[in-house]
Amino acid sequence: MSLTVDIIKRLQGFTLNVSFTAEAGVTALLGASGSRKSMTLRCIAGVERPDEGSIVLDGRVLYDSKAKIDLPPQARKVGYLFQRYALFPNMTVLQNIDAGLSLERDARVRKTKRESLISRFHLNGLEERLPRELSGGQMQRVALCRMLAGEPEAILLDEPFAALDSHLRWQMEAEVKQTLAEFPGAALLVSHDRGEVYRMSRRVCVLNEGVSEPAADTTELFSHPRTLQSALITGCKNCAPASLTQTGYLLVPSWNAMLVCDCVEQSGITHAGIRAHFVVPCAESAENALLCQIVHAEDDVFSRVLTLLPRGGTATIRVEMGKAAASAFAVGSEAWFSLPREHVMLLMETHAG
Repeated sequence: MSLTVDIIKRLQGFTLNVSFTAEAGVTALLGASGSRKSMTLRCIAGVERPDEGSIVLDGRVLYDSKAKIDLPPQARKVGYLFQRYALFPNMTVLQNIDAGLSLERDARVRKTKRESLISRFHLNGLEERLPRELSGGQMQRVALCRMLAGEPEAILLDEPFAALDSHLRWQMEAEVKQTLAEFPGAALLVSHDRGEVYRMSRRVCVLNEGVSEPAADTTELFSHPRTLQSALITGCKNCAPASLTQTGYLLVPSWNAMLVCDCVEQSGITHAGIRAHFVVPCAESAENALLCQIVHAEDDVFSRVLTLLPRGGTATIRVEMGKAAASAFAVGSEAWFSLPREHVMLLMETHAG
């Protein structure tokens, strides 16, 4: 099962231009607020109409601007879990689930499916309650039931945990992850939470101001992002303009650094990046060692964050380390820190090709 999306939708002052293929399993759309991730889902579901392009689900055309095909939402066989679940407020749990079974004409089959879903999502005893009488987690389970009752061929999840508190998020994430593991088709997860994306998805498509980058393996994207936007959206705190020299070094003027890096004939490099937890104290003789002044220090929940200014540099470098280890570095003092070559990221402003 695969879902191929190649669409353009023009909005006031903004153009959404998305192209990717999602195979069976979970593909995440990751982007900052305003990158129109939710709009992408709405176009796939048929709630919004793109201006041009095509959407194909397992060989079945849902939308094609040239062929003038635009299937209505109910004919697309796409399950859509909205951010706020969109349960019918004046209908009970049972009635909401039945709404997802509306196309099933056989009463006995409908009853069997309903009972199976209620049991699977632990909703026994809640059948007659209205949405306002349910907790956030219970409402989400009802919404999942209603969505799966229609036996969709693809699933769209729009920030499914945004309305839940942190404790319940972890619990529901585990439940939804298990549900998706049993689903044979393609699932799209929209989120701006990189941790959620890392834990739940196999592949990630980054949206940068409405334009998609090629989908990549999740682990590979977080370990070796290729673009500046991908590095930033996956949590890299240290990025600076850079260029490769003819001798193969990476010149980073704002860090006053000439770094040894693992470069394999990469062209178009515009920035260097390194994650804060990979910057480490070192000896003066270490590879990629920079003499830095500690200009600021602040405790996080389980770590301490140091802000370093390399000698002769104009931009700071953020370091995250254990509180005990960080206590050795006083604000105002100088120390050597290394940017290990295997963790230095070579980034492009935009994706080439």
